[in-house]
Amino acid sequence: MREITSHKVNPTNDRLCIMATDEPGAGGANHEYEVTGFDHGGQHHVRFQNGAIAEQGVNGITQEVLLAICIDRLQSFQAGPFACRENALALTKLEEAQHWLFSRTLSRMQRGVEGKTVA
Repeated sequence: MREITSHKVNPTNDRLCIMATDEPGAGGANHEYEVTGFDHGGQHHVRFQNGAIAEQGVNGITQEVLLAICIDRLQSFQAGPFACRENALALTKLEEAQHWLFSRTLSRMQRGVEGKTVA
């Protein structure tokens, strides 16, 4: 297990503990994460896709899905009473990250390698 600490910036985030709970896969990334430290106890489990979809099926979320959730939250804040410059900048960067992941996927689709274990 490996602890992630890059989110720790304020008392709320300082209380939350993120652990990568599996060994890195063939691509070098972890796929299983646990978040603990909530007032109500318990933990939240996040499972990312592990392996090529054509070979392993859909078995977890993708970075694009997680980004879509974060983008939706920030868009909602920006449409409400908590709009601010910092949220707008964060939203722009998340949208840019999603763009580049989509670009990578489209390139892989054009090459006929999307969903397969090839670079």
